[in-house]
Amino acid sequence: MMLRMSTLLLRTLREDPADAEVPSHRLLLRAGYVRRAAPGGYTWLPLGKLVLDRVTEIVRSEMTAIGGQEVHFPALLPAEPYQASGRWTEYGDDIFTLTDRRGAPHLLGPTHEELAALLVKDLFTSYRDFPVTLFQIQTKFRDEARPRAGLLRGREFLMKDAYSFDLDESGLREAYARHRAAYQRVFDRLGLEYTVVTAMSGAMGGSASEEFLAATPVGEDSYVACTACDYAANTEAVTTPAPPAGDPDAYPPATVHDTPDTPTIAALVDLANTRRLGGRDEWTAADTLKNVVLSVRRPGVDEAELLVVGVPGDREVDLKRVGAALHPATVTVFDGFADRPELVRGYIGPQVMAKLGLRYLVDPRVVPGTAWLTGANEPGRHAVDVVCGRDFVPDGTVEAADVRPGDPCPACPDGQLSMRRGIEIGHVFQLGRRFTDAFAVDVLGPAGKPVRPLMGCYGIGISRLVATIAEQHHDERGLCWPTAVAPCDVHLVAAGKGPQLDAALDLGGRLAAAGLRVLVDDRTHVSAGVKFTDAELIGIPRTVVVGRRLADGYVELRDRARGDRTELPVVELTTALTGLAAIPPDLV
Repeated sequence: MMLRMSTLLLRTLREDPADAEVPSHRLLLRAGYVRRAAPGGYTWLPLGKLVLDRVTEIVRSEMTAIGGQEVHFPALLPAEPYQASGRWTEYGDDIFTLTDRRGAPHLLGPTHEELAALLVKDLFTSYRDFPVTLFQIQTKFRDEARPRAGLLRGREFLMKDAYSFDLDESGLREAYARHRAAYQRVFDRLGLEYTVVTAMSGAMGGSASEEFLAATPVGEDSYVACTACDYAANTEAVTTPAPPAGDPDAYPPATVHDTPDTPTIAALVDLANTRRLGGRDEWTAADTLKNVVLSVRRPGVDEAELLVVGVPGDREVDLKRVGAALHPATVTVFDGFADRPELVRGYIGPQVMAKLGLRYLVDPRVVPGTAWLTGANEPGRHAVDVVCGRDFVPDGTVEAADVRPGDPCPACPDGQLSMRRGIEIGHVFQLGRRFTDAFAVDVLGPAGKPVRPLMGCYGIGISRLVATIAEQHHDERGLCWPTAVAPCDVHLVAAGKGPQLDAALDLGGRLAAAGLRVLVDDRTHVSAGVKFTDAELIGIPRTVVVGRRLADGYVELRDRARGDRTELPVVELTTALTGLAAIPPDLV
């Protein structure tokens, strides 16, 4: 394959687009790989489509290698299967819904577990048909509230999703392990730096899930890694080690104190230390119990319910963590205090939650036998020695507090957590029977009795992978594609006209005939300086400059990632690039 820049649908940009927020967005637009067509939607130009196709084929090859069978579900889907599974309401505003001319509701597919389960129900009747893994590479749609960062957070995107069906738990675990290993091979082949982290299952449900996060400072996902062991988790899935419970009767009765003008934890701690509340010499924010009122709205329910969450005062409530724990409900901070005078803003304590009929969940650090400085449920007053298990009994625990660097590792005794950022590039789930239960997928088992298969679900964002590779493989001059995904193997630049241009075209044809994918910059209306700038921006792994030394039988070979420059006899070029037979010397 040989492409000529004089006829290629390609326009490079000298300046960064005004709306480009992250390096991949900026560089893919500037280098002419994609163009914005709509908010969250992009047109793939020829060079971009070549990269997308190469990434797709790597993913496809690894899926077929583990026995996956490729199918293709429709993108326009009837509502009924998603209503049966409950996800029509669970997804809420995140899905595109529409009505056809007959008034029937439909959606644009965000993912296809329902269709996969129905297909297996339709075609398979016996245990002899299992195990089976189906996968597709399909355009998906999510109604992102704020599309941003180019391909990293779009409303339309290309995704590989796979679905395994097994008859028992051991089969599901084996399928999960196969997909996990296949994903590692995919991302290794793509040249990505990534971490596998424990994750929340979210709308998928199931018993176990892991995310593959590519490290980058612009990533929207935050995750932790232990300094002493291999523990890693999305911050939403981090578990907090609980201290040992104590004796609730070991403390004096709770006492209420006037604490005017202390609606914040900082003001309360300052006053408590100034007055030595409860006869204590030193108070810290960690000794206080902060109680935050949240509004929880469940899918399909119009009226929100109130939830109060208690966390140590040195922590903030992380709404993403609470939302993950309460999924599929959505969670927001309650702001209707004017209508609830029994909730005294800034002075709320847990002592009255049961009386008020409010659900009260606490951080795992709040265990029976711990005493707290907290609100007295009266304006300008707080209480000392409010003891969990004596003065209040929570309805349960919730991972609500923010996670911070230096927090103890939940998996080992000596480690601490470090914070990192990454882009989610893959997610694997052990779904269990959520979807086979929804559609009563039963087959005849080996003992002659019905058996209900277990499912696994495995997703890779293919178009997002292109942007992720760009995030990890670029420099200040432009893109630096890994060889495995580059649109071409070699970029030929004719530094002049006449003999140099003719030689570049001839050399490009010969390299293409030898099996290389070649891009030739044969433009005559731009300077050599512009050609070199574009070559660095486009980022093909190797550039061959056909310049002044052509008359002596030499060209210059440049390595884009390393920056190396080597003068090379033309007769050795093909060998240097591919190890194939050398180009005959009569080229020049």
